[in-house]
Amino acid sequence: MSSPGLAVALLISPLRLLERNPPVSQTISFSDQVNRNVDRAAKHLDLPPGMLDQIKACNTLCEFNFPLVRDDGSIEVIRAWRAEHSHHKLPTKGGIRYAANVDADEVMALASLMTYKCALVDVPFGGGKGGIKIAKWQYSDAELERITRHYTYQLYSRNMIGPGTDVPAPDYGTGPREMGWIVDTCRALMPDRLNAAACVTGKPINHGGVRGRSGATGRGVFFGTREACDQADEMKRLGLSTGIEGKTVVIQGLGNVGLSAARFFEQGGARIIGVAEYEGSIHSPKGIDIERLMVHRQETESIVGFPGAEALPDRASALELECDILIPAALENQITAENVDRIRAKIVAEAANGPVTSEASESLHRRGVMVLPDAFINAGGVTVSYFEWLKNLSHVRFGRLDKRFEQATFSGILKEIEELTGKTIADDAFARMSHGADEADLVDSGLEETMINAYHEILKIQRQRDSAMDLRTASFICAIEKIAKVYLELGIFP
Repeated sequence: MSSPGLAVALLISPLRLLERNPPVSQTISFSDQVNRNVDRAAKHLDLPPGMLDQIKACNTLCEFNFPLVRDDGSIEVIRAWRAEHSHHKLPTKGGIRYAANVDADEVMALASLMTYKCALVDVPFGGGKGGIKIAKWQYSDAELERITRHYTYQLYSRNMIGPGTDVPAPDYGTGPREMGWIVDTCRALMPDRLNAAACVTGKPINHGGVRGRSGATGRGVFFGTREACDQADEMKRLGLSTGIEGKTVVIQGLGNVGLSAARFFEQGGARIIGVAEYEGSIHSPKGIDIERLMVHRQETESIVGFPGAEALPDRASALELECDILIPAALENQITAENVDRIRAKIVAEAANGPVTSEASESLHRRGVMVLPDAFINAGGVTVSYFEWLKNLSHVRFGRLDKRFEQATFSGILKEIEELTGKTIADDAFARMSHGADEADLVDSGLEETMINAYHEILKIQRQRDSAMDLRTASFICAIEKIAKVYLELGIFP
């Protein structure tokens, strides 16, 4: 497989993982599971009558059906959706996924999660989500471009895309290429062409994207988990040492989120002992070198057979490996009532949206497993999307105005130190310490600050209200309180 082919495979493989072998069906829908978590959190709040119903309601759901002329001349009707869950803040924000099993309920559930996620990390957006019901690998690049552009036109014709109305982003099955097609289409349609780049995030850099966006969700997973692992009392309760270094990690899904998370955890000193993908799963107690694994996968089109790692009976087996940190980074409903009793991780970091069902999450909490909820732990993507949106509206690259000034200031300080001490600082150390922050540095710093602050907000709520409360409930309390405050300030509720 060529490098471009590998990139596509890595992007869409979590979709294949779910679509080829869907999880055991749940007794309640994805939307109902999200609302169940909201209801549980609301019991700890004193909300005005009717406010909770408004917070939970999906304000807008549109279904689009449009024709695609395939490369062979045949016509296929494409089915798609866009949900805008909450308009308490504008624009609404949320990704677009291409998946054969996407449906209206999933889109609404994901849009609602985006509402709570944005509130939790103080990103001033309402929640949105889009979905196109296709198996991406069954279409040519030209067909995918026509689908994307037609979908964008459908959004525009309904006033469901724009810098101040609704701002999509990548999700499963989509990436910078699709976001580039969207912004290009919007520039042709919108009268405000100056700000058209802010109609979508996750774009290529030369289309107005921001450096650091591609791995932002995985990086956020790392920052959030690292902060949790730095809490000595929490780690003592779990029987673990503080910090990431030395901890064993299992990752399900090597798409954009899972792969970037794996790299960051590996760099942080963790040991990746298990990996699951659509073609199978592998295990090595000594650790799996992620870069070598990617080379092996490029050459063989499979992670199975990687030297030094044993193949497990099936993909689900990786989830059940004994480890310190389990990172489900595929799609929703991966840990359910059917397999929760076989989960042996001490920390579950929900890198995907809704990978642990509500019932399974309660079961894990009762057993003492720390679940870092998706509304918090995978908020890195929307956080950096916010930075990209700001960049597009300000029309200036982060760091452009002050990088050289900072570098000159730092260099001056270091030279003064050299003169005062009579010692010369090594060239590499001098260059490192005098470096002025560029766009990637600032984005990374802003993401780290956001994830750390959000975690401590959640932890504070848990400790003040009920030390036995799970972090998911605490995170929803935090989000609901912030949304309710907006409604109260608007005077909508007494």
